[in-house]
Amino acid sequence: MRIGGREFPSGVRTYVMGILNVTPDSFSDGGEYNSVSDAMKAVERMIKEGADLIDVGGESTRPGHIQIHEEEEIQRIVPVIEEIKKQFDIPVSVDTYKSTVAAEAIAAGADLLNDIWGFRYDEGMSVLAAEKDIPVCLMHNREKAEYTDYLQEVIEDLQISLAIAKKHGVKEENIILDPGVGFGKTYEQNLMIMNHLEDIVALGYPVLLGASRKSMIGLTLDLPVTEREEGTIATSVIGAIKGCEYVRVHDVEKNVRALKMADAILHRAD
Repeated sequence: MRIGGREFPSGVRTYVMGILNVTPDSFSDGGEYNSVSDAMKAVERMIKEGADLIDVGGESTRPGHIQIHEEEEIQRIVPVIEEIKKQFDIPVSVDTYKSTVAAEAIAAGADLLNDIWGFRYDEGMSVLAAEKDIPVCLMHNREKAEYTDYLQEVIEDLQISLAIAKKHGVKEENIILDPGVGFGKTYEQNLMIMNHLEDIVALGYPVLLGASRKSMIGLTLDLPVTEREEGTIATSVIGAIKGCEYVRVHDVEKNVRALKMADAILHRAD
């Protein structure tokens, strides 16, 4: 896969996407990077720690979040994306599910569309991705955690997202899938999808895992969001073992170190 002028070959190592939330209310780091200068310091730190991509989000999508207006989201992310592309040489992902926002983000320099609704909220995202020939990450999500055959329905939902992408001409080589840990799933269902990540990998696309600091970790370890680093590292390593190509994390340095060790073991024949 080629993202922002960089090649991300499969099977070599696990790539790390650093999270940059420019929001006042994200569950983990809300309000930390509201100024462009603070955001740039965070990006510089994550690059030094080994991040391969930076994921910029302008709207909190935590459980119970309140949707913000598209213009507000654009005002939050565009200056940050522009400044990242001006100061640093690193691919930038934009975390949005709205085509109007995505279009402005691409114009600002975004290299990948990261859609938590997998093109099922706004099919204009798919049209835009095809038109701009830009890579996309399609995440599994549901309004309610209600399933008859859970694992099979997660696969079917992702196949719907894939069908939308292909209908509008998104190239197969531009698609990443995300199992959607923490979205439309109960605690037990989150643990189950973590244990069956190979089923998502088996669909034949690179898989991104985003479990960093999420409630699944907090509930398991009985720890607040500020103390979920070790739990996150465990999910990252399991993701690598199960075949995920990317992990999306807040704490870049320690996840990079853990994954370097895991990758050395998993790919030692190389």
